[in-house]
Amino acid sequence: MKIDTALLDQVTAIAEEAGRAIMTIYARDFGVEEKADKSPLTEADQAAHNLISDRLAPILGGIPILSEEDVEGFCGADDAGRYWLVDPLDGTKEFIKKNGEFTVNIALIEKGRPRLGVVHAPDLARTYIGWPGEGAWRIDADGAHSITVAEDRDGPWRVVGSRSHASPKMTDWLAELGESEMVPMGSSLKLCLVAEGAADVYPRLGPTSLWDTGAAQAVVEGAGGKVLDPRGETLDYSRTDKVLNPHFLAHGRRLTHWPALGE
Repeated sequence: MKIDTALLDQVTAIAEEAGRAIMTIYARDFGVEEKADKSPLTEADQAAHNLISDRLAPILGGIPILSEEDVEGFCGADDAGRYWLVDPLDGTKEFIKKNGEFTVNIALIEKGRPRLGVVHAPDLARTYIGWPGEGAWRIDADGAHSITVAEDRDGPWRVVGSRSHASPKMTDWLAELGESEMVPMGSSLKLCLVAEGAADVYPRLGPTSLWDTGAAQAVVEGAGGKVLDPRGETLDYSRTDKVLNPHFLAHGRRLTHWPALGE
């Protein structure tokens, strides 16, 4: 399947349009519901889902869409192993807190791997684009800039972590890693910090779902980094019947032996 800049531009425009819809709701009072898994849901999640689903539907001949807000409606990847992977509003807790650290995530998956990804942070006016094998870019008020991971940086490890999902397992992992400093961030922006070299590593020792990581993994890989499961293999998206990811490690800076992630 051919990936080109026209497709990247098209997906980026959809993510940014969804971001504008989200910001309209963000600017006023909004209600918060609770899903069956106790995670929060706002009208912005659903509005972004509806818009993205409508816009993606005709692209690439109408391949299936797996969205956090319509898992039941996903019929599986097409015969070529392709599907869109969408988190219409990643970081709903950050959205509710109004700290700006939430994103729109859209990835194209083929045979279990992200082929392209767009992560748009509407309140921060920032968009990350990843095209594994070709490059990664950040778009902000100053325009588009190519980004790369901080592969050979010296000094304490800059470890990005979640504002909303602190894990007690992290203390032991950091002790084994060595001298480090924490870089707090919400949503899929954590992986994007690794991609642009603002952080060295992001260990995730708690639950995430496929749609939380697919788009940002494309950004990390496009920037020269890796996202690895506990076996040291690239995080995979083939098993859509099992939407939870294993623990994983996103890194740009290199290390011969990483502390164990556990399962």
